[in-house]
Amino acid sequence: MAGQIPQRFIDDLLARVDVVEVVGERVKLKKAGRNHSGLCPFHQEKSPSFTVSADKQFYHCFGCGAHGNALRFLMEYDKLRFPEAVEQLASRLGMEVPREGADDPRAQAREKKRKEGVNLLEMSASYFRERLKMPEGQVAREYLEQRGVSDEIRELFGIGYAPAQWEALKRHLGGQGVDESVQIEYGLLVHHEDSGRSYDRFRDRVVFPIRDIRGRTLGFGGRVMGDAKPKYLNSPETPVFHKGRELYGLYEARQASPKLERLLIVEGYMDVVALAQYGIHNAVATLGTATTADHLRRLFRLVSEVVFCFDGDKAGRQAAARALETVLPEMIDGRQARFLFLPEGEDPDSLVRREGASAFEDRVVCASPLSEFLFEHAAQGRDLAQLESRERYASQVLSAIEKMPQGVLKSLMLTELSRRTGVEQSRFEALLAPVVAEEPELMPFDDAMEPAVEEGQLPQRRRKSSAALGLMGRTLQLLVHEPRLVERLPESLEWCDGQGDDARLCRDVIELLRAGGYSSAQVLLMHFHGSEDGERLAALARKELLIPGPARAAELDGLVSYFQRACKTPSRQQEIDTLLAKQQSGERLSSEERSRLMSLLAARD
Repeated sequence: MAGQIPQRFIDDLLARVDVVEVVGERVKLKKAGRNHSGLCPFHQEKSPSFTVSADKQFYHCFGCGAHGNALRFLMEYDKLRFPEAVEQLASRLGMEVPREGADDPRAQAREKKRKEGVNLLEMSASYFRERLKMPEGQVAREYLEQRGVSDEIRELFGIGYAPAQWEALKRHLGGQGVDESVQIEYGLLVHHEDSGRSYDRFRDRVVFPIRDIRGRTLGFGGRVMGDAKPKYLNSPETPVFHKGRELYGLYEARQASPKLERLLIVEGYMDVVALAQYGIHNAVATLGTATTADHLRRLFRLVSEVVFCFDGDKAGRQAAARALETVLPEMIDGRQARFLFLPEGEDPDSLVRREGASAFEDRVVCASPLSEFLFEHAAQGRDLAQLESRERYASQVLSAIEKMPQGVLKSLMLTELSRRTGVEQSRFEALLAPVVAEEPELMPFDDAMEPAVEEGQLPQRRRKSSAALGLMGRTLQLLVHEPRLVERLPESLEWCDGQGDDARLCRDVIELLRAGGYSSAQVLLMHFHGSEDGERLAALARKELLIPGPARAAELDGLVSYFQRACKTPSRQQEIDTLLAKQQSGERLSSEERSRLMSLLAARD
């Protein structure tokens, strides 16, 4: 259902639910005085540091710092989005989740369309499964048996068969009242422009449903049983299916073990299925694309370790180098990435059948850590005894380290680079250090204050700080710490129509706060949980707000007033450029314009 969930409902829901009961269903808890304790489900520990308070309706881990209410726990443990966690808690109490704005016809139409799409794909998945059981699916069944896929694994992954006919699925869905245009939109039919006709996308293929983390079918992958090309065929981009975000087998891996520690990224569907056949249920596959940042963020929300699995040939090494570039920015402390290279001519499917599950898992455990692969890859083909080669080696490694987020791992990588090259670590640190410029530190101000000499600044104290916030960042920080301040903002949001990410995020936050009537910073952060915007807001929430409580409203008023003036008033540099362009074009400036230009130039100097 579309629309925002009202704050009052969330407050009522949290007042009724018992966090001890919710957590206790997933973590073994023991009574400890007025609280309950147990082993933290979010990090490995041998002695309990995880506490749940019935009085405060709150959980906290003294080991890793995880904390929150029942909603937060469901989001972190079950990997649910905020609305899904609310729905799950509400269903426990038999409550219907209200939505503000749900009576908007456009919102209703969008929600109806989304549900129809998901139902259509589920209907298609059921059709493919039934075809596999029919006489026409005999060749596909024999193929799966030949590949060692048992009936149990076949059912687990929902594998089916697309008949070798041009319009078999089209006729079936048409008989269910599904319009042909909808089948095309969701990638089930291919429309031929020249003839104007459409036909089934998947024909004479073993079909693998691609499911989201909740088990809903979003698209399909089809594999040929012979030598036809392409070997794998995926659904195209649709309103619900995006290759750069989805991973085959992730739902099944979560079902097999809700406490995954490691996920293995392989190339194809059959690799995932074959490993599951041998009891290895923590493999996923990308869908015909290289691993993306979105893939990795999704995986690292579930596990702390990701293992990339590649062929050991030149193409596999090149693919590993691309994966390295993608994973480096995601390597915050506590995460691990490893690289497993298979023997030439082998893939996970063939290797696990030849060696067995135990030997394959030994290979995974012994896979090269990210650091080892990075140094090895940079050294490849270079004679490090030569000064120039060593310089290029160091530059390549340093360029990779620069992409990593700040943390202990990054520091250790610099230490290792220093050891391998003989260059002092401080030299490398100096090369990576950002240029420290003077940044504005805002002070409380009021509407009467005018911008300082340079447009784009406010009356300020000057200080050296590479971590100072911009003006829109300060506005966002105020709203994160004090969501109720949204009531002071003008109805029009033209003042935050800037092109930067903070300006866009500021609009999103304001619209969300207004739509939901939220007054809780935690609820605000939950809405953005798991996204880049969520990381930005969480960072602002962690950053101490030095402005005293009584002065925060005035600070926000002043910021908005400044942005409003900036929207209406051209910058000094824009005014200078306009006057100079007029003069250089041969036009004469009036005495007032000449005087204005002189004063602007003098002020700039």
